[in-house]
Amino acid sequence: MAPMLAPSLAALPLEQRYARLPAPLWTRERVTPLDAPWLVGWSDDAARALGLDPAAKDDPATLEAFNGQRALAVEPVAMAYAGHQFGVWVPRLGDGRAVLLGEARTPGGETWDVQVKGSGRTAFSRVFDGRSVLRSAVRELLASEALDALGIPTTRALCVVGSRTPVRREEEETGALLVRLAPTHVRLGTFEWVARSHPEHLAALADHVIAEDLAGVVDPTAADRHRRLLDEVVHRTARLVAAWQAHGFVHGVLNTDNLSIVGVTLDYGPFAFVEAFDPGLVVNHSDPGGRYAFDRQPEVCLWNLGRLAVALAPLVPREAAEEALAAYGPEFGRAYRELMRKKLGLAGWRGDEDDDLLLALLQTMSEGQADLALTLRALGRVDPADASSDAPVRAAFRDPRPWAGVAARYAARLRQDGLDPAARRAAMDAVNPRYVLRTHLAQRAIERAQAGDGDEVARLLRVLRRPFDEQPGEEAYALPPPADAPPVALSCSS
Repeated sequence: MAPMLAPSLAALPLEQRYARLPAPLWTRERVTPLDAPWLVGWSDDAARALGLDPAAKDDPATLEAFNGQRALAVEPVAMAYAGHQFGVWVPRLGDGRAVLLGEARTPGGETWDVQVKGSGRTAFSRVFDGRSVLRSAVRELLASEALDALGIPTTRALCVVGSRTPVRREEEETGALLVRLAPTHVRLGTFEWVARSHPEHLAALADHVIAEDLAGVVDPTAADRHRRLLDEVVHRTARLVAAWQAHGFVHGVLNTDNLSIVGVTLDYGPFAFVEAFDPGLVVNHSDPGGRYAFDRQPEVCLWNLGRLAVALAPLVPREAAEEALAAYGPEFGRAYRELMRKKLGLAGWRGDEDDDLLLALLQTMSEGQADLALTLRALGRVDPADASSDAPVRAAFRDPRPWAGVAARYAARLRQDGLDPAARRAAMDAVNPRYVLRTHLAQRAIERAQAGDGDEVARLLRVLRRPFDEQPGEEAYALPPPADAPPVALSCSS
């Protein structure tokens, strides 16, 4: 029997667990309403995950509550944190444009933070306006729901609210709200800030995360619970980054304040999916040194975890912390190889032999400027008994000549497994998406939303929620951008 869903936002039970912590870790805030709000996009799937009936989007009180025009049962709070941004310590950040409305416990026993981004100025806004712009809100709605459908741990997006409120960035844009759901909004940078600014509350924060966010995973009564907390964060982050690398997701700005303490994708800024394969792809034009390039994500996330270990030093001895961090590489390698085994349609992983095959394939894709998603999907069409069956693979390359150097190796490897081609294709199609969020598709949806039309946001979201299905009539959403499409510049304001 399906669990009962709350018929309205007012009927959704909310509490403020985070406000049980000492007040320096948060401040009481409110949502500053936008002018003439309208619903740009809404995820029915995210609503169900929250325990909310999707029909609640049609209740005017829902939009009014998110827009700060109607009070809920608990007062919103903004969370304090800091972080290393591009490797440089920034001592005070915090929720400068977001407030936590509260935490909802679903009928299935899950707990979700409900946060409004773009809510206006808070105690942490510094000189900024506390607003979000429509383009960044739409991008996060689409990206977080797309990653969830791919099976990548992520925050969720319930909806985007547009407005007539002007917001100044590089130019004047439209202000918007994003309603974000997360198991928790505690970040690595939360621990960094508390460790440096309020070390007397460090143990309380760690115990809160263990009890509330890792319940059933870490024993809250264990003497070594803080070491086990670090262990869990290391392993979850390693598995998360492995999923990013396997699916070609580039986060773009992996500061310590943008990494979740529970290993979910957090804070979508200048993200992109790799299209023409480039292992050194940098998607953030604010990152000229390439610190957050695609192939550096595993390395930089380990560096960030090292900063967490430093913050936890009063609770976790150095030797234990070093042991915890040492597990990152093996866990990442195990998770990444398993994902790529499935994506390549192999029955098992043959150690160095398959490591070399994967490396050769990726090098070939880079040389031939192969589209990552199209190539991996097309590999499922290869029949080792039919030399012409790799035509879809060759079509995914701008220059198919490099493929010839690895095609025979891949076919020989498939023959070693001896799997039924049809069964292997079905299994590969279940892990290699037909549809990913391409930057030009997001940009088209944004431009139409800026003109007051949310239909393209809704249509693209529907496609992305079924990334592995063929979806007749939607084939254009699987294609790379036209050769003459203008580039889209992405920055931290994206």
